[in-house]
Amino acid sequence: MTKQAIVAVAKAERPFFAGFDVGGTTIKIGLVDSIGQTLAFVEIPTKEPDGPTAAMQSSVAAMDGLLANLGLKRDDIVAIGLGTPGPQDIPTGMLIQPPNHPHWHNFPIVGCLNEISGLPVAYANDANAASWGEFWLGSGREHHNMVMLTLGTGVGGGIIMDDRMLVGANSSCGECGHIIVDGRPNARLCVWGGGRGHLEAYASASSVTEIAGERIAAGQESIISDLDDEITGKSIYEAAKLDDPLALTLIDETADYLAIGITSIVHTLDPGLVVIGGAMTFGGHNCSVGRRFLQHIRAGMRQRTFPNIADGTDIKFAALGGDAGYLGAAGLALDKFGPRKSA
Repeated sequence: MTKQAIVAVAKAERPFFAGFDVGGTTIKIGLVDSIGQTLAFVEIPTKEPDGPTAAMQSSVAAMDGLLANLGLKRDDIVAIGLGTPGPQDIPTGMLIQPPNHPHWHNFPIVGCLNEISGLPVAYANDANAASWGEFWLGSGREHHNMVMLTLGTGVGGGIIMDDRMLVGANSSCGECGHIIVDGRPNARLCVWGGGRGHLEAYASASSVTEIAGERIAAGQESIISDLDDEITGKSIYEAAKLDDPLALTLIDETADYLAIGITSIVHTLDPGLVVIGGAMTFGGHNCSVGRRFLQHIRAGMRQRTFPNIADGTDIKFAALGGDAGYLGAAGLALDKFGPRKSA
């Protein structure tokens, strides 16, 4: 369920937009006004094996249901913003080969959604959409430049420079999880299996849980495996709250690799702000473990860069949680199809 406050239509700022955030198990759908207020929200199952056409039909039907409940019609929506897992071809609206959507490969998803809804569609990688949400309404709202890293099953990201989302020649700009942080020939492989030494191989939930399992199997004592049926990012976090040495070590090591990756990002782009989001922030600002994690990242970056760059670069947690995706997708629709700003 969305954490955003729901605003009444009478108090909302037209025009209105819809944001679709497609995940492996659910699709989040929100109706959003021109200043980022949520009018309505629903979450529906993705039903991945049924294919992308069925998912888009269900999403539009869910959007129509939200509109009807508000006394609105589809004509009240200017455009839909769509965020899906990559890789993609953004200019042609093609979903290429999303790893968690095997039945959705090489599919013209933008054309499909446009045909079903009759509305224009702004298309983005899901991590880029979440990044735009944070830039528009969250931790980056007072900035003009920002890089976001999303820590989940993999490591995604988004890059905004001079108030514009960067897409890239191959629709792959912002794939910060594939920055090389370990150049050894035996470096770990990242989630998709082909990237050796990538940041994702050391700072994603899948990699950190795998490392934890390896060390416990090798005889290192820990309560991590006692807290749940399987080792997860959550069980590592819970163990860290109980001062489990292995859990704390894993969190510190994750922060070290993130600091290496962020240093390369900062030296290349100089964004002034790096936002850390996703499911694996170890409690974020609300927990001493999360605060330790962030401080370790900041300290590691400071050790590797120039003092003026460290002083001029803020690293902080995301503010919108799981709502960033649908909010950012709607925001990108506003940016592409909404009223033009005066010069």
